[in-house]
Amino acid sequence: MRPIVHAVAGTTAMLTIATFWASTLVSELILSQEAIVAVKHSIVAYGLVVLVLAMAVTGGSGFALAKTRKGRLLEQKKKRMPIIALNGILVMIPAAIFLNFKAATGEFDGLFYAVQVVELAVGVVQLTLMGMNFRDGLKLAGSYPK
Repeated sequence: MRPIVHAVAGTTAMLTIATFWASTLVSELILSQEAIVAVKHSIVAYGLVVLVLAMAVTGGSGFALAKTRKGRLLEQKKKRMPIIALNGILVMIPAAIFLNFKAATGEFDGLFYAVQVVELAVGVVQLTLMGMNFRDGLKLAGSYPK
């Protein structure tokens, strides 16, 4: 049961970040400022709760699963996790809250866009690292296609 919980939580976290990233990019490039405000509000008001819970369950279940395993793939996953966590806690969450505040007050200035670029860049890093963990998890489970 724990492997299923881990897989579902990890997939939920990845899809949530991908949704944040795509929604941000689409709203910024082709939609109105009102849409940007709605996206930023939705990310903070609803999405962060889903993401934080999914990441917590992923981390907790991953540590529980790792107790009975050893090996190179597991060590690589363990090395990525602190980077993923720190990026989320130190960059992604504060950036989302800041961008929501700026958007809600209509301040689409240089600082808004600078933070937006950082958030999008770190989002790509997060998705890459999480994707690598996902791949390695499939290998550990023997489910990775040959």
